[in-house]
Order: sequence, then C-alpha cells, then structure tokens
Amino acid sequence: MPSNPHKNFDHYSKIILDNINEGVFTIDATQKITTFNTAAERITGIPREEAIGQLCYNVFRSNICETECALCKTMQTGEPISEKMVYIIDASGEQIPISISTAMLRTENGKIIGGIEIFRDLTLVDKLRKEIEGNYSFADIISKNREMQLIFDILPQIAESGSIVLVEGESGTGKELFARVIHDLSKRKKHKLVAVNCGALPDTLLESELFGYKAGAFTDAKRDKKGRIAQAEGGTILLDEIGDISPAFQVRLLRFLQDKTYEPLGSTESVVADVRVIAATNKNLQELVEKGLFRQDLFYRINIIKITIPPLRDRREDIPHLVKHFIAKHNRILGKNITGIAPRALDILMRHNYPGNVRELENIIERALVLCRNKVLEPQNLPLELQPSKDDEHLPVESLPLKELEKQSIMKALKHNNWNRQAAAAELHIHKTTLFRKIKQLGIKLPGRDGRSKSSSPFCPQ
Repeated sequence: MPSNPHKNFDHYSKIILDNINEGVFTIDATQKITTFNTAAERITGIPREEAIGQLCYNVFRSNICETECALCKTMQTGEPISEKMVYIIDASGEQIPISISTAMLRTENGKIIGGIEIFRDLTLVDKLRKEIEGNYSFADIISKNREMQLIFDILPQIAESGSIVLVEGESGTGKELFARVIHDLSKRKKHKLVAVNCGALPDTLLESELFGYKAGAFTDAKRDKKGRIAQAEGGTILLDEIGDISPAFQVRLLRFLQDKTYEPLGSTESVVADVRVIAATNKNLQELVEKGLFRQDLFYRINIIKITIPPLRDRREDIPHLVKHFIAKHNRILGKNITGIAPRALDILMRHNYPGNVRELENIIERALVLCRNKVLEPQNLPLELQPSKDDEHLPVESLPLKELEKQSIMKALKHNNWNRQAAAAELHIHKTTLFRKIKQLGIKLPGRDGRSKSSSPFCPQ
C-alpha cells in the first residue's frame, strides 16, 4: 500500500524542527501550544510533553506576557514581529534573555489557525555585552565614576571575606543592589538573600519578624513562624535602614551580631544562626553615635567593612549611561522600541540634582517611555517640574551646562592627578589624545607643570 504523504510530511517536519538551534513553538487560536521543538525544550528547561496543550504564557512567563504578548499582537494585527528582545523565566527560575520573531499560521484558503514563534537564546550575547561594558559596569550597577570604580575593584574581596558589611548611601542610590552583588559573589550565593526594612516596623513587630516566634507566644500566634534570620540560614540577611532602629532594639540586635544566636519569641532555647550580615542605612551612623542616638558598640560591630555610595548628583558622568540602560530595560518591560533620547532632553536630565538618586532617574525614564509616541524621548515626555521655562527654551545650545559639566569633570580629574594628563585620561576612561582635544575645545588653561615629575606626584605629601 502507498504510504500516507501527510504522515510523511509531518514526520519530516518534526525532524527538521528538532535539528535547528532556534526554539520553535506554535499555538492554536486559543493560545494553547501545539508544537514545541527540541531547542525550545533546551532553552526553557520544560519537556515537550509538559508544554504541549498549555497556554503559552504559563510556559514562558515572559516580561511581556502580561503587558503586550508579541504572538497575540501578531494574531490580532496580522503583522509579524522580528528580532524583539525579551526575557523569559526557565524551569529553574532563572531569567533568560531571548530574541523572538513571530508570524501567523494560515490554511491554504487563508484561514487563521494559530501563530508561530521562533526564539534564540541570547545568554552568551548578553554576557559578552556586559564584559564589553565592564569598564563602567558591575553586574547591573552602572558607573564610570572613579569612586564607584574603586568600590567595584574591592567588591569581590569583600564578598569573599564573609565579614559584616555596612553600606551607606542616600535613598535611591542602590544599596540593596550592592548587597545583592556581594551575596551573589560570595560562597553563600546558592542560599537566600533575605532583606528586612528595620525602619518600617515597631520594636515588637521587628523582633518577631527577625527572630520568629513559637505558637502561643502571644494571642494570635497559632503556630510557629520562622523569622527572617531563619529564612536566610546559610545565606545573607540584609538589615536595611539600620540607623532607624530604637535604642532598646539596638541592644537585642547587638547580642545577635556578637554571638550569632537568638531566641524566637516564646522560646527558652537559643538558636545558632549561620548567616552573613549586611547592614544598610541612608544616615551617617558616625554622626548618630556622636549625638547619642546610636550605640557606639553596635556601630563598631557593624562598621567592619564600609561602602559609601556617592549620590547621583556627584557622579553626573553616569547619567547618559544610566539613561541608556533604563531605556533598554523599560523597552523590554513595556514592549516599546524607543531608540534613544534627544540631546535637549538629556541636557535637562544632566542639570537635575536628583534628591531621589538613581531610583528617581529610573522613574523619570519609565514615565517618559509610557508617554513617548515617537522613537526618541523628547523634553515634553519629562515631568513638568523638569521641563524648561519659556525663557530657557530660547537659550542657545552653547549656553546650556553640558559643556560646563564636561569641563568641570575634566578639571576635577586633572586636579586629582596633579595635572598629569595621561593619568587624568585614564581616570576618565578616554584616550589621552581625546583629552588633549577636549582641553583645547573647552578652553581649559593648564599650569606650566605637567604632573609627571616626582615633585608633582599626587601621592606626595603637601
């Protein structure tokens, strides 16, 4: 008997799909997966038999599933989408960057029966990009600032040490992100990083939140509850806003930090904790000690290794890079394709003082992307309080402070390196010929000495 041509076609189609490197899946009109190739299994970590028949958003858990599903959009509009970068969560809970392309599935007479999506794993590409940008980034912390670079240099050693770390910085500077990097670089990275905001809770709640409690410890304690320290066992506990805890609770916290032991509420037995402690604060603890508001012995206990994160207004050279980063980030989240920012809008952002620091800048960019209807962020997309007045709108570009900011940055580097142009260029991460050209363009007057002699070394005592 002659073989069934349709059966042979399906067989060969499956062989072809399972031998290509790109993940491929198809859905029917109800968004249920009908085809799932071998590469899709490998990238997602989900077996084919588990994926087929499932709604696609239950399998991929992409950052655009809930906001703007690319495949759904293609099926609604008929327009294919090409090489869109998104993130999915694989079977082990890891975030995976992928590039997706979508198209319609139609019968011979043009009836829509579903859609197809082809996706590539961009993990290696993303890793390479971060390595290329490594001269001004560390994990997801982005900076070209000299002080930040010095912190980046010592973070691996700090992480390896296992000692208590105190992270000081204004609200919005990214203290928890630094804590995350320290944890991820440490030997404890396979266990949890658990954060607790010490300033948001009164003493009684903070104690039960940290140490947990036994059933019957108080009226509503129906059963035992593990505290945050127990949840972080083997990992790291972040005590955020430690400068806000009361003097009474400071005593209880000191005992835990000294002995690594604690008693859950209602218990008579001490528990030994295997956790690393990172403390964070937006206050100057040394000043609080001098005012009698923070225990000196507790301060000495947590001030073993201190990292001070400079505010964004003191590292304005980072603003263009952060803007680029946040545009890319929120393009993925919002399903938008904003390509950049207009010079005038960037200039406005460069002049702002950012009392909310990096968090404020990210919020500004997210809002601007939501409102932007073009490919480039314009001044009118920024918050009203940042937009220039009518008088400012007529100022020539030369009178705007971008050049002045660049001039100040170069002057600062030159003075810091005792007018050694080569050392200043290295600090600014630019070639020395570029520095010479900018010195001439910006009209910077240099002293007679060039900073290269021993007598003019920046390390010599004044």
